[in-house]
Amino acid sequence: MPIRIGVNAGSIDRKRYGLPSAESLVESGLDEVKVLEKLGFENIVLSLKTFDVPMMIKAYELASRRCDYPLHLGVTEAGLAWEGTIRSSVGIGALLAEGIGDTIRVSLTGDPVEEVKVGLEILNSLGLRKKPYTMISCPTCGRCAIDLSEIADKVRQRLESEPPKKPITVAVMGCVVNGPGEASLADVGIAGGKGSGVLFAKGEMLRTVPEDALVDELMKEVERLD
Repeated sequence: MPIRIGVNAGSIDRKRYGLPSAESLVESGLDEVKVLEKLGFENIVLSLKTFDVPMMIKAYELASRRCDYPLHLGVTEAGLAWEGTIRSSVGIGALLAEGIGDTIRVSLTGDPVEEVKVGLEILNSLGLRKKPYTMISCPTCGRCAIDLSEIADKVRQRLESEPPKKPITVAVMGCVVNGPGEASLADVGIAGGKGSGVLFAKGEMLRTVPEDALVDELMKEVERLD
């Protein structure tokens, strides 16, 4: 069985390593590695966690240059769902984008299920794991004449309950002026109008549908793509 050596900035031995820093985290972890190596045990995973995102990133970058052991990434004590998701995404995502890291843990104050969802979305956003779907949607602006937030949430719920059989990108855009063009890389999408909207695929208009039918018509196109 592998052993994970976990170093936490909050509990580091300050008499031995000084104040928490990227360097002291790495030194502490590698000293523990040496203990196991002397005993002939090298099935090791190394973790260097702190809530300070820049320190966390630098620590893992240093460790990746100084050892070949698998690295377990995480921003510890990241906070409540909103703040914690951002901190974890920045820290874990930055390292994964550099090719650093082998396993991850998102630490949120709340339901552990949300930790898994955030972790999967980080991997999906970097192309390291493919979800059944990727949903994109634009911010609201003066041209938006529909309840974009509500419609996007309905689409997400439908995609969760009726996931596509193969990975696709679905767009929910606020207006027909820019929506289809901005989301031209999406496999299929909808863009709002006044009382109606358009269905499009790869940036090409398919048809106009009433606003209250937008979600149902979009899901029909998703099924066709399967």
